[in-house]
Amino acid sequence: MISTEPVAVYQQPVEDVIAALGSDAAHGLTTEEARRRLAQYGLNKLEAEQPVPAWRKFLAQFQEVLIILLLIAAAISLVVWLIERDEPLPYESLVIFAIVLLNGILGFVQEERAERAVAALRAMTADEASVVRDGRLQRVPAAELVPGDIILIEEGDKIPADGRLICSVALQTNEASLTGESMPVSKTTAPIPEQVGIGDRANMVFSGTSVTYGRGRAVVTATGMQTEMGKIASLLSQTESEPTPLQQELDRTGKLLGIVVIILAVIMSTTIIVVQGIRQFSALVDVLTLGVALAVAAVPEGLPAMVTVVLALGVQRMAKRNAIVCKLPAVETLGSATVIASDKTGTLTKNEMTVRTIVTASGRVEVTGIGYAPVGELLQDGHPIQDESLRTEVTFTLVAADRANNAVLQQRDGRWIIQGDPTEGALIVAARKAGLTDEALDKRFARIGEVPFSSERKLMSTVHTDAERPERLLVFTKGAPDILLRRCHAIWVGDGPQPLTEERRTRILEINEQLAGEALRTLGIAYRSLPRHALEHPDALSDRIEQELVFLGLVGMIDPPREEAKDAVAVAKGAGIRPIMITGDHPKTAVAIAEELGLATTATVITGAELERLTDEELRTRVCEVAVYARVNPEHKLRIVDALQHNGHVVAMTGDGVNDAPALKAADIGVAMGITGTDVAKEAADMILADDNFATIVAAVEEGRAIFANIQKFLRFLLSSNIGEVLTMFGSVVLAGVLGLTATGNEAFIAPLLATHILWINLVTDGAPALALGLDPAAPDVMKQKPRPPGSGVITREMWLGIIFVGCIMAVGTLFVLDRSLPGGLIAGTGDMPYGRTMAFTTLMLFQMFNVFNARSDTHSAFYELFHNPWLWSAVTLSIILQVTVIYVPFLQRAFDTVPLRGSDWLICALVASSVLWLRELSKVVRRSLGRAR
Repeated sequence: MISTEPVAVYQQPVEDVIAALGSDAAHGLTTEEARRRLAQYGLNKLEAEQPVPAWRKFLAQFQEVLIILLLIAAAISLVVWLIERDEPLPYESLVIFAIVLLNGILGFVQEERAERAVAALRAMTADEASVVRDGRLQRVPAAELVPGDIILIEEGDKIPADGRLICSVALQTNEASLTGESMPVSKTTAPIPEQVGIGDRANMVFSGTSVTYGRGRAVVTATGMQTEMGKIASLLSQTESEPTPLQQELDRTGKLLGIVVIILAVIMSTTIIVVQGIRQFSALVDVLTLGVALAVAAVPEGLPAMVTVVLALGVQRMAKRNAIVCKLPAVETLGSATVIASDKTGTLTKNEMTVRTIVTASGRVEVTGIGYAPVGELLQDGHPIQDESLRTEVTFTLVAADRANNAVLQQRDGRWIIQGDPTEGALIVAARKAGLTDEALDKRFARIGEVPFSSERKLMSTVHTDAERPERLLVFTKGAPDILLRRCHAIWVGDGPQPLTEERRTRILEINEQLAGEALRTLGIAYRSLPRHALEHPDALSDRIEQELVFLGLVGMIDPPREEAKDAVAVAKGAGIRPIMITGDHPKTAVAIAEELGLATTATVITGAELERLTDEELRTRVCEVAVYARVNPEHKLRIVDALQHNGHVVAMTGDGVNDAPALKAADIGVAMGITGTDVAKEAADMILADDNFATIVAAVEEGRAIFANIQKFLRFLLSSNIGEVLTMFGSVVLAGVLGLTATGNEAFIAPLLATHILWINLVTDGAPALALGLDPAAPDVMKQKPRPPGSGVITREMWLGIIFVGCIMAVGTLFVLDRSLPGGLIAGTGDMPYGRTMAFTTLMLFQMFNVFNARSDTHSAFYELFHNPWLWSAVTLSIILQVTVIYVPFLQRAFDTVPLRGSDWLICALVASSVLWLRELSKVVRRSLGRAR
């Protein structure tokens, strides 16, 4: 039986804990055992709130006040029919019930689809963990961790489960989310005999907290709801997710439009009752039903749900292009981005560092081969190295570079890959090309300590024993050459150290500048010998050991620009977006890459040191012209973001480290690296790049613009169609006398359309065609337009003018067809009321089918890329087929009070309805002409 008692874990020696968990510190669990334990303990994740049952979601579709009123009106109409029995069946009531039911089903299906899409997105952003299984380091989903797993954690990682530390190298964690303590907690491995609170369990790490410094290894002791975070979660209820700003704006728009429509419906119903002197109860019920049906059809209560569907489906498309959106508002903001502030390494470049040259005291060596495959040669002037002093210096340099290193070179599926930092990986590959094997180096130089890299020091050191000289320890250090040189007092020449004179120091810096001018990233390598007892002092393992170093050599490596990045930079510029580069590299390296990518023709560059000397006001002026920031710290990014935002820019900022988190949060769109990014950076970001590629950011902007444009398309369509219905009904009441709409026979009043007609139009046009508009592919010129002004509403003034214009055309055209179909009025016809209503019903429906093509743009012709969206044509075809069934299927004729139409009738309806297309085309031509004139 495996013991996971949390009280005992921190009090016991770690060896006892590992033994009790049936694990192995070096090899971890086997895959088979991990699978068995996963079945026993369950997934390593917190229990979610109980899902809402499907039947409750379905009933929620009928909770709108207007829907309830409509159902009440239909029920009253049914009661009246039961009393009067003037028809064989209560057709109107049954049709209303059926349409409301169908609308409810469509709403339910849309909601379910949106939830599935959002759930799929959550799965894409699921955390991963580094774990040792079968004696091999692997990356697995954090949800699959089990007690007994051996996990590796390092700076920037989110800790995936509770664990007992096996080793700790300057490890510090932020446990504020668990304990409320804001200061980082230093971690050790020693057992704690007495009982202490969570905050004092220094040999434990806890799920949901994050590593702020150092690295460590731990054995998992608790997962899922058994973790300390899980125990807290079990006491709390989950909060509901907040709607996005776009959804809030649409909700406000819908409510405002709803108020206007309801007022018009009340006025219309009151006018019918007063003007036509209605007193009969059944007629009053009909008027009430008509008014409520008009309000139900005209109020876009489904807008937020439709937006959720379009956003979710669009975000899934973005994910297929390697841009994983964590927060939906980022999609809205993408269309407004004016600046993309990008890291260089891995984003604008391939992040496949390759050592090209090594310079030591005796000369320069070129390294052949590309990528991570350890295949290549070390050449001096194009030939194998002949100078023994140079060979010795280069070998010692690569030994130190290989040992001061945490990366792992592996061959997987026939492909060489690096686990860890690409720069460190490149050093290992170079060492292998020099014939230095991992086994031989491990056997002689066993690591016993480390001073991890920090962005402040720009150095990283490891301490090793030397099997050939047991009396000493060796410190191997690598880092920024200019900083490293300040800590060196000697240089290795041939077989031993010599004093580092000012002349030699100056020469090394000159060579460093020369290599940087060749677009090479440079690292300095050094070492130091210490007595065996040097680490016995508790504070010995610190940056104090990075003094009195012996300089070994310079390593120049290159991370070539991504081929697609250059094209992406050009696309971004064409879209009115200014790309800028922020890097810790040397200014000359940064400028060389920037010029090759086309980021700047005359690349103005600011270094971190220069940036620190600038005041906020001076920086706000300079950011408008600077395209490259070099030798900057992550902390500088926050100042750059603030300066850009102060100038009115909407900033997308990339980052991958812990220290990038503040800038990612401050940016309008924080973009974390999916491959090299730390968990802390990913949590702070709005979007994650699965491939760490700059081109993906630009693709995400394009997709974001397309999503926003599609939302505007279906808004343009829905609102103009709804306004057309409202104006048609209201106009018929106001102009009843002019149109000759007078009650005859048994009818208490005359309306151009029945409640069932309005609801039917709402069903067949607001569903499939509107959703199909939301799936419209991006317009070819979407990245040739300027960014959307920040703060501009989703429905602009120009959109409202177009919506009202189209609504008026629909109303006038429908009333015209109605008038010419009936006797009297302005144009005398010969048909009866059922014929006139069928003509008006069909015309209004066809108006909306033509209008759906108008709605694709406020400026482009409806014929532009006409067949670009097959879903739209399918939706229009389906709607027309449904309309035909209502007119020609006998039992539907009875239900909707329609009559069959002749071919000539259809032609008249289609010709009049097409006027909305031609008149809107004319208005677009005028608008484009005025735009060119300006």
